[in-house]
Amino acid sequence: MLKRVFVAPDPGRVRLRFAGRGALGISLAVALCGLAGHSLVAAITGGLAALLALFTVTDPRVRGQAVTTALLPVVGLPVLAVAAVLHDQPVARDLSFLAVMGAGVYARRWGPRGHALGVFAFMMFFAAQFLHTVPGQLPELYVAVLLSLGASSTVRFGLWCYERRLPVAAAPAPPRGPGPLRITTRQAVQATLGGAFALGLGQVLSDQRWYWAVGATWWVFVNTTSRGETLVRGFRRVLGTVIGIVAGFAVAIPLDGAGAPTAAVVAVSVFGIFYTAAVSYSWMMFFVTVMAGMLYGVLGVLDAALLWLRVAETAVGSLGAVLAVLLVLPVTTHAITDAWIQKALRCVHACTAEAADRLAGSTLADPGPRVAELEVLLGRVRLSLAPLVHPLSPLPARKARARQVIALLDDCVTEVRGLASIAADPDASHDARLSAACSRVEMAVEALTAPEGSRGFHLPELPGVAADPALAHLHGLERALAELVNPLNHGPHAASTNA
Repeated sequence: MLKRVFVAPDPGRVRLRFAGRGALGISLAVALCGLAGHSLVAAITGGLAALLALFTVTDPRVRGQAVTTALLPVVGLPVLAVAAVLHDQPVARDLSFLAVMGAGVYARRWGPRGHALGVFAFMMFFAAQFLHTVPGQLPELYVAVLLSLGASSTVRFGLWCYERRLPVAAAPAPPRGPGPLRITTRQAVQATLGGAFALGLGQVLSDQRWYWAVGATWWVFVNTTSRGETLVRGFRRVLGTVIGIVAGFAVAIPLDGAGAPTAAVVAVSVFGIFYTAAVSYSWMMFFVTVMAGMLYGVLGVLDAALLWLRVAETAVGSLGAVLAVLLVLPVTTHAITDAWIQKALRCVHACTAEAADRLAGSTLADPGPRVAELEVLLGRVRLSLAPLVHPLSPLPARKARARQVIALLDDCVTEVRGLASIAADPDASHDARLSAACSRVEMAVEALTAPEGSRGFHLPELPGVAADPALAHLHGLERALAELVNPLNHGPHAASTNA
């Protein structure tokens, strides 16, 4: 897993810049809170607000990101107030927490903005439990949150807005089906019931740190759709937490809240959270756990028993999520995987058409955004197939087909990216055979997105090496699509109907 993090492709060094900007923005926010004379609790709250703003706001356009960031305190500060007011009323507090949890998951139906606002609202309630917030602290916390959001926004939209130079990729909408209820509705119900289970059992383990169980359930649900994805994410969360606890014994306990070393470890952890999030959930959770241990050390409550309680609460929360997705309105891996693969294939055709139009002389055609969208969709396909390619999967044949699908879609992305780069060259020539090849790609996609059991097409004999570079990429794309026929007709998704 460690090798995967550091050798994973990072086109344009986007992950590196994302992590560097996150560490810089959060450091600036915490520093400003310190200079303003805020308490440690306020600085932690402000740092969390900055982290969430830089991490969860993922609108495709910079302007949309700015709007979403501006809306974060609109939803987060009232939730923080409710959590503080209900601090001494356990029943009302618990019910409110579950309501915020369900609403936060339901908000995903409004895309990246709804997702970010839902996460921010939930984490403000969570932070109030973590820091034992009471009403008298609210004015200072409000100022700290607003100051930190201002600092992180200055870094994101002013000092280091690298997104302005990247192609805009529309975030793919999740599949609406299957079944009578939309997926967001199903997941809202699942998360609420799973959270209730985690809350109850978490309070049996500890009447002070029970919120870690609810938080574990919440984060297992984030960015997952099917029950297979949720099962894998729950396993990875527990694994990352255990590894992080081991590091906590080696680092957090010996430091015991010492100022400068703690700040350094927290900064490294923040960088690690941002850098590993896209490639390894387990390592992201490792860094989250280390950071949480350091914060407990600063607050003066860290000991070995607390670290092991963290593991137990995480296991309880993950169990709550697993039981919810297995027993309550389950969404099968089969349905989700099939939907994402079809979206990716349609995007392949759209990319090809845009590139062909550009090569034909159209100044309006631009395949860049479509290529970026295709890469995002491939990430979603990988996530939906994760249960089948997981090392512990007991289904070797399905695992092999799933890996074949991922490899062939990777080939499609490579060929489309190459085609788009050629189309961007104003001196690129247009070969008359491109139109025929694009038509064949369109027919191939239509065949592969037909109802299951009828997916297939005949690939005409193609030359070994095409003289025209654009035509060579199209022929490579055709071959990859043709090779997808067999795994999709016997597919990893079809084979995972009961996953």
